[in-house]
Amino acid sequence: MTFAQEIRNKTLTLRIAGDLIGEDSGTKLLGAVNDVIGHQVLTCIIDIAELRYINSSGIGVLITILTKFRNKGGEVYLMNPSESVKKLLVITKLNAIFQIIKSEDEVSKK
Repeated sequence: MTFAQEIRNKTLTLRIAGDLIGEDSGTKLLGAVNDVIGHQVLTCIIDIAELRYINSSGIGVLITILTKFRNKGGEVYLMNPSESVKKLLVITKLNAIFQIIKSEDEVSKK
């Protein structure tokens, strides 16, 4: 797994590519979140268009990120999930917990 991060207008955007599995990749993502969450960044967009596969550990990482932001009064959005990841979100009912968007513009309208 690789990821890139960008902060713009008090919004953290994480772009994840590859497979979100195992604790190593999750630790890196959570470190990126912990670095910014105390600095008035209350919105996180996770672009998962290039995410090929996610396992239970990866789902746990996404839920941890969501919990961290919501505990600070913020929100997390999942952007552009592939069909296979979308199916997984439906099966696990995480589509009811996460807000799923198609573009970053949708966040500014909320």
